[in-house]
Amino acid sequence: MSLLRILLIWPKARTDPDWGGDLGAIAEPLALEYLAAGLLEDGHDVRILDLRLHPETLAATVSEYKPHIVGVTAYSMHVRAGLLVLKTVKEIIPDCLTVVGGHHATILPEDFFEPVVDLVVSGEGVSPVRAIAKQCLGEQNYYRIPGVWCRHADGAFQYGGEQPPFLIDSLPRPNRTLTQADRHRYFIDWMQPVALVRTTVGCPYRCTFCSLWQVMDGRYHKRAIEQVVAEISEIKEEYVFLIDDEAFIDSKRMELLALALKAAGVHKRFFAYCRIDSLIRNKDVLQHWKNIGLERLFVGIDAYTDKDLKEYNKRQSLQQIEKGLDTARELDIEVLAQFVVNTDYSASDFKQLVRFVEHFKLDYPTFTILTPLPGTDLLAPDFSNITIKQPNGRPDWDYFDTQSLVMPSRLPPDQFRQIYRNLFKLFAGSYSQFLIHKPIVRHHTNRITAI
Repeated sequence: MSLLRILLIWPKARTDPDWGGDLGAIAEPLALEYLAAGLLEDGHDVRILDLRLHPETLAATVSEYKPHIVGVTAYSMHVRAGLLVLKTVKEIIPDCLTVVGGHHATILPEDFFEPVVDLVVSGEGVSPVRAIAKQCLGEQNYYRIPGVWCRHADGAFQYGGEQPPFLIDSLPRPNRTLTQADRHRYFIDWMQPVALVRTTVGCPYRCTFCSLWQVMDGRYHKRAIEQVVAEISEIKEEYVFLIDDEAFIDSKRMELLALALKAAGVHKRFFAYCRIDSLIRNKDVLQHWKNIGLERLFVGIDAYTDKDLKEYNKRQSLQQIEKGLDTARELDIEVLAQFVVNTDYSASDFKQLVRFVEHFKLDYPTFTILTPLPGTDLLAPDFSNITIKQPNGRPDWDYFDTQSLVMPSRLPPDQFRQIYRNLFKLFAGSYSQFLIHKPIVRHHTNRITAI
């Protein structure tokens, strides 16, 4: 007999397109699959509800399942949506234990210090959530759990202290059986269905617009090769997206991983993140990956001027960008090139960006707006540089989707937004092969992270 009924929810952000998804993709809720794996090992009954695919089913699911615990994961653009989810849960089952975790809860947990939230998990979630479930069956001393903020009767939240050092190989293998009914619907562009795999966690680089490295304090954690091979060998999907923040930093490890996958008879259609300098440095390694199915790299070019490359702390030059793109062509690996549009762009800067894309004949350019994400120095401590706020003075996190202008811009905001939207129209032909998901021509395939 199962110990507890636990419902894990991926919320639908308010700025998600009506057709569902995270700006051009609906990727499996990998973070929840990791949590589910640990909880199932402990004997609990677990369900995963993906509200991007099932936005109207929350109340019915909670009423039917009657969970003892409901957990929600949230990036910044999910903060308010996540709180609304837990408000609904409390209205249906007032004594249900509600938990929030994820990237935003790690950086700014105070945004969840609300009456509908009982516990907030900061940092890696598997161990704290397993401890929460154990306490739920016992003394319920949640305030003693490292990495957990616990709400007391007076409404104040108390922190259980820092978590022990992160050991990546202590994590269970993500449980994908709970999303089986939805797996055929997970896609990234034409890759459908697609599975996500993380072989490392963290990033040693310090790009100013990125907060991913903050979650792991700048450390780079590498999974054992045999664990990765075992996981990928079990995946049924043809497409596999390696969602490491930067997979090819350790070239020798990635070469050994490619050889181990080949020896195990694994051949998938791989997609992975890769920096330009990693692409140049690891041509031979990438050839090994090409041999086992690597078709596509997500490359953060991010800027086309020395000024912005320096401002973004990219630690790469325009000459390297050209050489990296040439290397990808030599390997016959497609490049999905991301650009971060600076809010200080003039109309001329936008035109120069278009010329850059056309000059290098980039098959699939994609764009985000420079956004002061929590955990970056771009976000002023007092939020004074944010133009869209909630009545309480905090940023309106709904718009922190990297597609909305939330800081002052050189151009009038309406003009900036219009020219930015036109980028997607200009390159609509580049996306024509992906028209199975027609809205792709209007929305950027956002960088997808899961833990």
